[in-house]
Amino acid sequence: MQQPTSIDVHTHYVPRQWPDLRAVTDSDFEWPWLRIENERDAVVMFGTKDFRKIQSDAWDAEVRLADMDAAGVDIQVVSPTPAFFSYAAPADDAVKVSRIFNDLALEICAPAPERLLPFAQVPLQDIDAACAELDRCMALGHAGVEIGNHVGDRDLDDAQIVTFLQHCAAIGAPVFVHPWDMADSPRLQRWMAQWLTGMPAETHLSILALILGGTLDRVSSDLKLCFAHGGGSFAFWVGRMDNAWHRRPDLVATSEHPPSHYLSRFSVDSAVFEPNALRLLVDTMGTDNVMLGSDYPYPLGEQSAGSLIRSADFLDDQTRNKLLRGNAEQFLGLPSPVNEPSIAPLAATPR
Repeated sequence: MQQPTSIDVHTHYVPRQWPDLRAVTDSDFEWPWLRIENERDAVVMFGTKDFRKIQSDAWDAEVRLADMDAAGVDIQVVSPTPAFFSYAAPADDAVKVSRIFNDLALEICAPAPERLLPFAQVPLQDIDAACAELDRCMALGHAGVEIGNHVGDRDLDDAQIVTFLQHCAAIGAPVFVHPWDMADSPRLQRWMAQWLTGMPAETHLSILALILGGTLDRVSSDLKLCFAHGGGSFAFWVGRMDNAWHRRPDLVATSEHPPSHYLSRFSVDSAVFEPNALRLLVDTMGTDNVMLGSDYPYPLGEQSAGSLIRSADFLDDQTRNKLLRGNAEQFLGLPSPVNEPSIAPLAATPR
């Protein structure tokens, strides 16, 4: 049986090298740098602190394409690693750094431009500069933009961020929203708790701001917006939010409609790892608003991209195809294949 191809909207890259950002910016901001261990291994550093061990799949298109072929992935969206956003840096410096990484992303994807679609990063602390950098990147061949879910204490209902999202809608740039800069405390420093609880909470909070802050009431419905990691904990608590909207309108009913009204206005990826979680996600968000996202190449991602969707026996063929490919084609503005592959559930890949 032919394994259906798919589009993975949630993957990341790290270049194998980049200039010394302290020299480029003449700034003492704590910029990332890469400690090379050998041809295959490296460590992303911030100052003297190890941030993340990575391997050549983060920068080597040949390795990436081989992994895609093995998983039945035809196309990857290749986005920045969120730690590189640098929203707390001076805006002029963040512009320079964004340009460096965006140009390197094009180089990483150049060996297979039909299969590796780079998403840009922008200096979101300066909206005029962010719009200008996005325009430059879209003209050069980027397919969209990845943004962090907040800029300091400003969330997705901040007037300046709303202006940026309106610009994305106007030029047809899809937006992938990734949590980052999670809260920290001694309680969150055990067991990777920042990633296991902080990331879902960050995404949930920002979707709530998007809705209750009125962003979706103000921004064009042409905006294409997708949230990472299944939208965090949002889908599980839509009923609680609707209840609060109706029961405490003095505090919560700040949007034109209750939260559940807006579910068709954004998408989420499928990085939830368990069939029951995926079922809840599809039941809540609808079959048109969930698409494959693996978080490749990082260890907390789905190790065989699409295996959860392919093995989910509650999905019919049409829905499975939407989640694997069709919804991402709409999100990215890609043409659908003339001949759709035959689709059937596959055995789950052991984790």
